[in-house]
Amino acid sequence: MKKVVFPALLMASIITGCSKNDDGADTVANFNTAKTNAITDFVNIVAIPAYTELKTKGDALNNSIIALNASTTDANLTAAKNAWKDMRQTWERSEGFLLGPVEDGEYDPDTDTWPVNFNDMNNLLATAQPLGTAANIEALGSRALKGYHPIEYMLWGQNGNKKAADFTARQKEYLAGLSLHLKSQADALFTSWIPAGGNYANEILKAGAGSTVYAKKQDAFLAICGALTDICGEVGDGKMKEPFDAAATVPSEGAQLVESPFSGNSLTDFKNNIQGAFNSYQGKFNSDGTGLQDLVKIKNSALNLEIEQKFNAAINSFSNITVPFEQAISSQRTQCQATMTAINNLANTLDTKLKPFIIQYITD
Repeated sequence: MKKVVFPALLMASIITGCSKNDDGADTVANFNTAKTNAITDFVNIVAIPAYTELKTKGDALNNSIIALNASTTDANLTAAKNAWKDMRQTWERSEGFLLGPVEDGEYDPDTDTWPVNFNDMNNLLATAQPLGTAANIEALGSRALKGYHPIEYMLWGQNGNKKAADFTARQKEYLAGLSLHLKSQADALFTSWIPAGGNYANEILKAGAGSTVYAKKQDAFLAICGALTDICGEVGDGKMKEPFDAAATVPSEGAQLVESPFSGNSLTDFKNNIQGAFNSYQGKFNSDGTGLQDLVKIKNSALNLEIEQKFNAAINSFSNITVPFEQAISSQRTQCQATMTAINNLANTLDTKLKPFIIQYITD
């Protein structure tokens, strides 16, 4: 996508080579420059571009569903499914930095609560409750009846093989409302970061210099580090482990706990979560910037290498799981366990080594 530049926020600079001596003047200057750039680039190269892209893809998904409802063909259904997966990729990668409005404004639980129960959705469809607008969806009591996964169920069906001819008028109504609601959430999340809206970006940019959220730069970097660790825990100990443990006793119960079971997209979701965290550590989204990685390289290149290796090990381990996750938790348990172990090893390194690094070296 075309890069969106916010001149009032953007601070461009170049990181020059550093001295081998950690105590040298050149290294200190480089580290201080990298700190400033990492704060700025987290806003302008990571967060705002991600939420801009999410907003754009929310529009695209909504348009594809409008087209599907107007002409319910298998071609339009395939297009809507692809648009859902496309938006899902951006969302899952943005979960690598779940801080600020996405948590404080509860956009995450309002759009991505899982698992969902298809019986609950079918019961809702059997009522006469209006469902065709964003306001109708917002009024629903259960978060599990809103967001990505009810849309997923409407598009794929219980067994993942839904055809265009299977749609009912009531399902189309629900799908229209769900799509409008998800679009409105993506729009609001984007707006919460920019000067014309909540301007949360400014809280990060002013870390240590007047921010009401981050009294020190250290606080902002600890929040970013904490988000990396948290998403690893959510994937390894939640999204993967809970279905995995349940499947050891009753495979069908484990499958019901999987995050994106109707589309078979769960493993892609998980991998995108870890890739998004890696991107955040590196200070990049669709383009490269300065990130925590650059600070670690200057002071402790061995630690950076360890973190890089553990990110890559976790991401690459997903390739060993060759069937959808709801099947793999029964048929490929060794591979699933290896991936969870790799993610947990990564989380441990982030918590016990990267976090202390930030506390030691970023004191302002």
